[in-house]
Amino acid sequence: MSDDVVISKKNAGYYAADLVKDGMIIGLGTGSTVFYAMERLSVRIKEEGLNIKGVPTSFQTAMRARDYGIPLTTLDDYPKLDLAIDGADQIDPNLCMIKGRGAAQTRERCVAQAAEKFVVVADEGKLCDVLSAVVPVELIPFSFGLVVERLKELSGNPKVREGVKKDGPVITDNGCIEIDCDFGEIKDAKALQMEINNIPGVLSCGLFTEFGEKTVVVVGKTDGVKTL
Repeated sequence: MSDDVVISKKNAGYYAADLVKDGMIIGLGTGSTVFYAMERLSVRIKEEGLNIKGVPTSFQTAMRARDYGIPLTTLDDYPKLDLAIDGADQIDPNLCMIKGRGAAQTRERCVAQAAEKFVVVADEGKLCDVLSAVVPVELIPFSFGLVVERLKELSGNPKVREGVKKDGPVITDNGCIEIDCDFGEIKDAKALQMEINNIPGVLSCGLFTEFGEKTVVVVGKTDGVKTL
């Protein structure tokens, strides 16, 4: 990762963290840019006495939040959130996006749904004219064969995501299998999202098309940010 990308991610994360107000309950997404937001929140908690609680979308985020001294809670305790901060792998001009590189898209979707405002942090490299990245799909192991065949019928090329330091598939925080499915250029992201999520056994795919009205995308640059 280049120095410019690191600076851009940091600028986006810090800007998003400064949108958080005292007393808020916020969703904490998974990924490197979100961790910069958490870094800034940690400083605000220590220096400003900022009083917040966070709902983490993954075990990794929960561990990082504890290291940063960010108090944690759950959707059971707070089914309505003031704000959610998360990242994205690709974002198109309609604010439809592909998420799930961290295999946390199901919990991220739950948190985004619960939030009054959905703040997505990204660097400029995540912006695109047409979504074309692989679409992560989380599924229960029992449905594996069925889901793979159905994804092929949808003109996808599904591949099991394999662990880096383990043999076999990546297992999500929900105890499920993660598949990455290549569809090439996605001309109708909303329709494809519905098709995938309606396959029995699928928990959630990485296409996020339903939150546009409450989404603010913070794009980090080396000299600041721009918002979409």
